[in-house]
Amino acid sequence: MNERALKTLEYYKIIERLASQAGSSLGREKCKNLLPSSNLDEIRTMQKETSDALARILQKGSLSFSGIPDIRASIMRLKVGGTLGPEELLRISSLLTAALRAKSYGSRGEEVEADSLSERFEMLEPLSPVNNEIRRCIISEEEIADDASPALKSIRRAIRAANDRIREELSSIVNSQQNRGMLQDTIVTMRNGRYCLPVKSEYKNQFGGMVHDQSATGSTIFIEPMAVVRLNNELRELALKEQGEIEKILEELSAMAGEHADDLDFDQKTLAEFDFIFARASLSRQMKASEPSFNDRKIIDIKKGRHPLIDPHKVVPIDINLGKDFDLLVITGPNTGGKTVSLKTVGLFTLMGQAGLHIPAFDGSQLSVFREVYADIGDEQSIEQSLSTFSSHMTNTVSILKNADEDSLALFDELGAGTDPTEGAALAMAILSSLHNRGIRTMATTHYSELKVFALSTEGVSNACCEFDVATLRPTYRLLIGIPGKSNAFAISSKLGLPDDIIEDARARIGTQDKSFEDQISELDQKRIDTEREYMAANEARAEAEKLKKRLAEKNERIDKAKEKILREANENAREILQGAKDYADDVIRKYNKWSTQGGIGKEMEAERSALREKLGDTDERLAVKAGKKSNMKETSPEDFKVGDTVMVLSLNLKGTVSTLPNAKGDLYVQMGVLRSLVNIKDLEHVEEEKTQEKRSTQAGKIKMSKTLTISPELNIIGKRVDEAIPELDKYLDDAYLAHLPKVTIIHGRGTGALRDAVQAHLKRTKYVKSYRIGGFGEGDHGVTIVEFK
Repeated sequence: MNERALKTLEYYKIIERLASQAGSSLGREKCKNLLPSSNLDEIRTMQKETSDALARILQKGSLSFSGIPDIRASIMRLKVGGTLGPEELLRISSLLTAALRAKSYGSRGEEVEADSLSERFEMLEPLSPVNNEIRRCIISEEEIADDASPALKSIRRAIRAANDRIREELSSIVNSQQNRGMLQDTIVTMRNGRYCLPVKSEYKNQFGGMVHDQSATGSTIFIEPMAVVRLNNELRELALKEQGEIEKILEELSAMAGEHADDLDFDQKTLAEFDFIFARASLSRQMKASEPSFNDRKIIDIKKGRHPLIDPHKVVPIDINLGKDFDLLVITGPNTGGKTVSLKTVGLFTLMGQAGLHIPAFDGSQLSVFREVYADIGDEQSIEQSLSTFSSHMTNTVSILKNADEDSLALFDELGAGTDPTEGAALAMAILSSLHNRGIRTMATTHYSELKVFALSTEGVSNACCEFDVATLRPTYRLLIGIPGKSNAFAISSKLGLPDDIIEDARARIGTQDKSFEDQISELDQKRIDTEREYMAANEARAEAEKLKKRLAEKNERIDKAKEKILREANENAREILQGAKDYADDVIRKYNKWSTQGGIGKEMEAERSALREKLGDTDERLAVKAGKKSNMKETSPEDFKVGDTVMVLSLNLKGTVSTLPNAKGDLYVQMGVLRSLVNIKDLEHVEEEKTQEKRSTQAGKIKMSKTLTISPELNIIGKRVDEAIPELDKYLDDAYLAHLPKVTIIHGRGTGALRDAVQAHLKRTKYVKSYRIGGFGEGDHGVTIVEFK
């Protein structure tokens, strides 16, 4: 890729931002050396790596590469068997620690799919035994741990003991009354690695020992007393032994690391590569960028592209395409309207994409691979080379025409400007025609109307313009493809206060053809604006309709759910009320049966009837369906009811017979089977039946009432034959079940057991018999069978 285009399109500014995302010197070095590639497979691989790293950052957070050292020189020394110092070994340890951190970050669970980085993460070798041994032996760059080896620990123990003996000896000399007067100061100092005492110069011959140094004035002589010379010699020997043992330890650590020199080299290169890849991903995240898809058909389709070097809060996204329906795009419009930014956006996106970087555009954007990108953008007037603006641009254009081919992308800003407009427009059309005929993808900006006509009349060439709002005198920076631009010089001048007569005079000086062309552009532009407004209004209306439709559907769903809930609760409440009334009525009937066998109706039965009436009245008030049924009833009066009429008691949903005439309140007694209840005429409805049916029903009710009052809880069939006893037993069981007796006793005697077996066989076939058993002690033993009903 030519250096001129990289500088013109500000590619290196993107590289500077990329390098700032790297955490290590090796990663930054790779970022700074990044150049666009023209190999499609390599580009797609780099784009995939960037996307996979971005996915990991979004899922797990960023991976730190700070502190990764450059150990290339140390690896070379290890490969030839050299010994490394503590500082170099600690840098190897830092690299291995970073490798362990990266390997842990790159580990994936069973449910996570492998990506383009997984294999390299797995191949990292943290060399934990080597790293742990280095950390155990070396505390810092200046200090080796005592526990690095048993010999070193022993030597340092001896050094500490020798130091203690020397201090004790020197302390005794310093505190001696004989020597105190000869000392300049009562301190112990070191000279040339040996312990000395500061002695006054006049006593140097009297104070026995070895002179090692003197003060600047010569008044103090530093003498090693003879008493500690031997101890200092011993200490010196121990120091030499210590240094030798340290060198031995470093040699062993270097040998251990040297066995894995290739692994260390791989780890360093892989971590540097990871730093480079994750820097690209971090830049993508910062720019809110996405991965473009690449093709080899020379098609560019950028969706909502944002120039990465413009303030994100001010940049206006543009849609731009090239190479599908046309291979030459001519952009027109006023100055500062965004034409040059559109050119640079396409060129910079192409360079970034081919370098493996994501572009700040929507998903689905497409780029193509170009071997070269040529850009003639900006004023490159050169005084030193005696080149005018036109000459400078033309020099670049000549170079582009000479070197460009169908694998090139050519970008021209203000093509043909800086000279006579007529000649400049003609040159521009000729240059663009040449590039178009050679199949070179080209974009050019211009102010020449002739180029607009050229784009309209030439196949494979399209106009585009940067929209301008005349009302505010501001560009909108929107790129509109397929529409030629308008200079808006008259409108802008009028807004700025130029007199109308001058503007009208200027209009009159424009040729009829040019004026007609500009009017057509204005008319097309106005129609476009009106169409866009109508389209936006239609979209808003459709969105509002969808919203209302959704709200109506949600409302209907809530109503249906509420309706179902209300009906379900009402049915459940009605079922509970009716079941309670039924259970209560069954209990009363059982009591009536009990009282009837004990000698008739007494005070207890009357009290129970009163309680039953109260219960039925309470049920009448609670039952919700009563109101609904009342609404369908005809209004009735006391005169409509006579004794013997068949009526329906609505609150109980039971038929009955009127027993008394209504009183002043409209209350009357209704006989419903065994129940006789006081009911208001508002809760009654006549049942339309034939008189014969009414009589039959009344007679049946009387028979049922008679059976209920006279049925006995036991049946004695002793002495009867089987063919006589079974019909009588069958009739008795029916009457007892209709009278709601809970259980009865069948007395059949012991005898031969034939009658008992026949009775039990009949009971077994009777459906409403719940169970039967032989009587127990006190009940008749084997002479009776106790029967319980369902």
